[in-house]
Amino acid sequence: MTKAQQLNIKDFPFEIKDKNGNVIYFEDSTGYWSKRNYDSNNNKKFFEDSNGYWAKTTYDSNGNKRFTYDSNGNQVFYENSNE
Repeated sequence: MTKAQQLNIKDFPFEIKDKNGNVIYFEDSTGYWSKRNYDSNNNKKFFEDSNGYWAKTTYDSNGNKRFTYDSNGNQVFYENSNE
């Protein structure tokens, strides 16, 4: 059961926002939903949806997306549900 179904929402799209105005939950009339989590700097750190897709992002202390590379400069860490 989706959040909109639980809450008996009939007006779409349905959104829930955090205290900073970031959409943390979205649902449309077809039942598609997506969830997002943000860090304290409003960087999106996690996304998932009702299709099974998800992605996780980490950031350095300057707010830049963090990637992991090997000694040859090749990206060695990237994570999402498609891989």
